[in-house]
Formats: sequence, C-alpha cells, structure tokens
Amino acid sequence: MSADTKIAELLTELHQLIKQTQEERSRSEHNLLNIQKTHERMQTENKTSPYYRTKLRGLYTTAKADAEAECSILRHALDKIAEIKSLLEERRIAAKMAGVYSDNDPPRKTMRRGVLMTLLQQSAMTLPLWIGKPGDSPPPLCGAMPASSDYVAKQGDKVAARVKAVDGDEQWILAEVVSYSHSTNKYEVDDIDEEGKERHTLSRRRIIPLPQWKANPETDPEALFSKDQLVLALYPQTTCFYRALIHTPPHRPQDDYSVLFEDTSYADGYSPPLNVAQRYVVACKENKKK
Repeated sequence: MSADTKIAELLTELHQLIKQTQEERSRSEHNLLNIQKTHERMQTENKTSPYYRTKLRGLYTTAKADAEAECSILRHALDKIAEIKSLLEERRIAAKMAGVYSDNDPPRKTMRRGVLMTLLQQSAMTLPLWIGKPGDSPPPLCGAMPASSDYVAKQGDKVAARVKAVDGDEQWILAEVVSYSHSTNKYEVDDIDEEGKERHTLSRRRIIPLPQWKANPETDPEALFSKDQLVLALYPQTTCFYRALIHTPPHRPQDDYSVLFEDTSYADGYSPPLNVAQRYVVACKENKKK
C-alpha cells in the first residue's frame, strides 16, 4: 500500500472519529442538563433528600462514563493524527534523500529565509501536547524532560547541534538528523538553514534532541524549565541557539517561554524578554557563564 493511499485511509478514519466525538458529546448533553436541573430543584426546595442524592449519584456515574467514552475516542483520533504526521514525515525524508546530489549535479534550490522561518514557526505550533492518563508522568522529551541516556534520534528528527563556525568559534545550530552510526557513536546532521548546505559529523555529546511534545503547565508543570534556569533557546528569526535565562515559563499550553538572552551590549548582560516556543528551548549543557 502506498503512503498516499494509507494517508487517505487514515484521514477517512479520522473523519469518522470526529463524527463519533460529536455524537458522543450531543448524547451526553442531555444527562448534563439533567444534573443542572436537579441541582436547581434542590436549591429551590432548599433540601437534599435521599431521592435527590440517589438521582445525582446515578447522573454523575453516567456523566463520568460519557466523559471516559469521549476521551477514548479523542485519544484514538490523536493516534490517527500522529500516524498521518509520521507518514508525511517519511514521505518528506524520502523525497529529500531522492534529491541528494553529487558534485556534478546542479545545486539544489535554496529556501527563502522567510519561508524557512514560517516553517519553523508552524513546526512549533503543531508540536503535539502531551496528554497523559491520570497518574501518568511526562515521558522523556516532553517539554524540559531530558532524553533517556540510550536515546538515539531518528532520521529526520530536529536537534540542536554544536558545530564549528567559519571563524573557528563553536555555536549551537538547528539541524536535521541524516543518520547515526552505532559503531562510531556519531551522527550525521544537516544544517536546517539550506543557505549553508553543510553536513556535519558529530559525537552524541554535541547533539541535544528537541522536545517531541509540549508540556501542559496546568497538569505537568514539573516538565517545564523554571524561572531563572539556564537554557539554550533559538533566537527569534534565526536558526541558532544561544544561552538564555528563563524569564517566565508558559502559563497555558499554547504559551511560549519568555527568555533573557545573554547579550553584553546591555548593562545587565541580558536582552529584554523575548518569546521562544517550547519546541526550541533545551537544557544548557554549559552551567557556567562565559
């Protein structure tokens, strides 16, 4: 089965799940309305009789079951979306690999800076939110949660990579994983900024995987960097990571971090607060300020 056919099937299944969600929600509205009316009658009569207690117990039991059923459908829908995104990513990687050229081939087209910045912003906005079940802990690579010690980034994954610049200085850039060699424990990564058209071979210690899920500040605040914590953050409108302090963590799932970048041109050594998406904030491996 081709990727296009599989994606079409998954989209059809997703459409059905969305319809089921709406049907489940419409069905449960009648029960929720009964709960509201029962409470209103209790307030009017100013008493809580055994009859009302029994009735409410039954209504709330039904409401809980309805909510769990809707939640199950929504989780199934999220799984379908994840499958679709994975297939689209596989197709993108295959197209990229098919376009690999030799020195005798014409050079590939360079992506315009504005287009690249828009794609990076879209990637940050569409990063899935981690939604665990009651009692679940945020997994590795959810928000500020580090990767496991044996984690190996997959082909196509975006990472922060420490490379040598033209002037000999080292810098952290946004890169895409091309491959990983288990024999040498080294990655091959491409600079995400195609203007550079550079491929780097780097050891694992020079690679920091980016988050694969956003952390929800309302349910998993421990999976976020805290105020004044030192991090590496992608400077707005660039493809480079720089050291920064967390000024304000996100308050809502859709919020960005507010960070203070190290900047010697300011009296206190830090820039004014700038917003950076969860997708592009990672732990800083260097603890001491240079």
